[in-house]
Amino acid sequence: MNRSDDEEIIAAARAGFLDEAQQMLAQFEQALLVMESDPSDNENLNAAFRAAHTIKGTAGLFGFDAVVAFTHEVETLLEALRSGTLAVDGTVAALLLQSRDQIEGLLDEVRTGHNDPELARRSEALGAALRALTAAAADLSAEPSADTAARPPAGDAGPGVWHLSLRFGDDALRNGLDPLSFIRYLATIGQVLGLHTECERIPALELLDPESCRLGFEIRLATAADRAAIANVFEFCAEDCDIVILAPDATPAEWDELLRRRTPDDDAARAGLLARWQALGVALPLRAAPATPTPTPTPTPTPATPDTEAAAAPAALAEPATPAPQIERRAGADRRHNEPERRHGARDRRAGDETRFIRVRADKLDRLIDLIGELVIASSGAQIVAETEQSPRFTEAALRIHDLVQEARDGALGLRMVPIGETFTRFNRVVRDVCKQLGKEVELQITGGDTELDKSMVETIADPLMHLVRNSLDHGIETAEDRLAAGKPAQGRLALHAYHESGAIVIEVSDDGRGLDRERILAKAVERGLVAPEAQLDDEAVQQLIFAPGFSTAAAVTNLSGRGVGMDVVKRNIEALRGHIRIASQAGRGTTMQIRLPLTLAIIDGFLTSVGGVSYVLPLELVAECLEVPPECVAEPERVAGHFDLRGEVLPYVDIGRFYRHAPPENPRRSLVLVRDGASRVGLVVDRLHGEHQTVIKPLGEVFQSIRGLAGSTILGSGEVALILDVPALLDLATAQASASAAQRALRGN
Repeated sequence: MNRSDDEEIIAAARAGFLDEAQQMLAQFEQALLVMESDPSDNENLNAAFRAAHTIKGTAGLFGFDAVVAFTHEVETLLEALRSGTLAVDGTVAALLLQSRDQIEGLLDEVRTGHNDPELARRSEALGAALRALTAAAADLSAEPSADTAARPPAGDAGPGVWHLSLRFGDDALRNGLDPLSFIRYLATIGQVLGLHTECERIPALELLDPESCRLGFEIRLATAADRAAIANVFEFCAEDCDIVILAPDATPAEWDELLRRRTPDDDAARAGLLARWQALGVALPLRAAPATPTPTPTPTPTPATPDTEAAAAPAALAEPATPAPQIERRAGADRRHNEPERRHGARDRRAGDETRFIRVRADKLDRLIDLIGELVIASSGAQIVAETEQSPRFTEAALRIHDLVQEARDGALGLRMVPIGETFTRFNRVVRDVCKQLGKEVELQITGGDTELDKSMVETIADPLMHLVRNSLDHGIETAEDRLAAGKPAQGRLALHAYHESGAIVIEVSDDGRGLDRERILAKAVERGLVAPEAQLDDEAVQQLIFAPGFSTAAAVTNLSGRGVGMDVVKRNIEALRGHIRIASQAGRGTTMQIRLPLTLAIIDGFLTSVGGVSYVLPLELVAECLEVPPECVAEPERVAGHFDLRGEVLPYVDIGRFYRHAPPENPRRSLVLVRDGASRVGLVVDRLHGEHQTVIKPLGEVFQSIRGLAGSTILGSGEVALILDVPALLDLATAQASASAAQRALRGN
């Protein structure tokens, strides 16, 4: 392996650490928020400690000293909370949340490679505050009670020389463990007086598997820490090693048990281990020791194994201590805390009973989706050729390929689907911080967090959701005093809800606040010239005015809002995802912002139609039924949109040919496709229906981006280009034009 290969491996490992550290920070933050509301929740306290410990340990492996140093201060404070010498209160929670943000800043510094002096100064200040809290807690607990002073020291605590017998499993290296880093970490809790590397299990060189770990260690550790603190060093490798910890006052029976465990039915091996213990300073004879123990020669270590005999151990560990590493471990492996394993990329070593995970680069996944898309197009082309050739065998083969391509498409798209719950969870912190800043009491309710959508959409929708949440907290929900005066509970409610509906993802942000003020919005719109003073607008039209660029009804500019930026960006970002946003609001009752998004941005099941020789595709899941064109749609040849009667229900329609100015069709027999968007329905008049069609979505060129009602394009099997219709936009267009036509007819009638 050359130098470039090493650098590539290190770079990939570093990127993996940074990605996983973000997940650890999310867990850390969530645990802190629960702790703040319920200080007695030890489970989340342990989860926060493990997250900080993991970040610190892995950062140490890569030499990210600034991250290690600061996270160590956080870890020390958390340990004080775990030991009960310090209680969780508002000050502690606020400081730990600030520390979480600081760790994120330090990780960003690692990611960019840019050192910020201000960030370093902030680390010093926050570190000093953390140490002050820890020291204050230590001072309060330093004075022992009479009962404590009278109690005899327990065998598990107090200063002394502990003995650690450690054997790593064969799969330790494969599962991401670095045995030496765990041993080095012992220097952070005490002094390693002696160490012997057990090499008996290492085979001959020609039989050596470089990925199998055959190492063991016998260690003498001088420390004032207790058994729990020592065991905590090896917490993340508990399933990949066999460790026995003997206290300074361990009985001969305990030593005998360890001896039998390490050398079952082998007197020569037992004598050798006893000799090595004696060299490390263990007092002999033990009860099971031979009268004259004869040391057996220790096999020569392989070149890859450092000679760590007792005399050389302190020197070998004299370099700066490296924190315990983060490893990938089995989901749910930490039974002591019953903490569900949520670390991305964790590996399951129990074959067949739990899911395995593997981390894949996003660009590779995107390339796979692109290739599947090209395969879909090629499959459509093969079907066209099969129909042209009229070969039964060719047609059957083409259909079989079509079915397999469809199955591969669904599987590939499923790889990019992720639950939106992780995005929702971020807003716990946002709600907490904003409420403290505004002096409001708000409960955040999250439902539908397991609803899945395309990963690229999750990343893009986060910012619009942030604007909507902050607007609800700032403008929508009242202060406790105003709510009580209005007969409401003092605590407001903000809800995030996601669900599937009609082949789309629906995300709702709702609050029980004051609602939108229709008259105030309308007055501001008239003042800015957005609508004429005499205009008559329905509630929905008035509510849509808040999405105008620069529109704001705030009386004053604050740190949160009031500058008129945000809502127009929200709408633009949602529409860029082929989505749509609607508002439902009642004065004094609250507001709901509903975002409707497609399931994916890559490949969809489409319904192919044509108008004036141009092919148009509709998302198949939105198509309700196909009808002959009703008489109302042809009564006025020049009308682009209007209403028609469907079994007693009046619905809007859009004539696609007239809307896009196609030439009138030669065949007067046309069709109407009824499509739905949520609870709304609209009819689209087209020339011909061609049926289902797998559609690979391609972006529109700059020439077409300004044309209304188009969501993208696709390539047919014949090589022709088809346009994908934007149903929500066409629905709005149909409704608006139908209302305008009705108003004009009413004026003509008067």
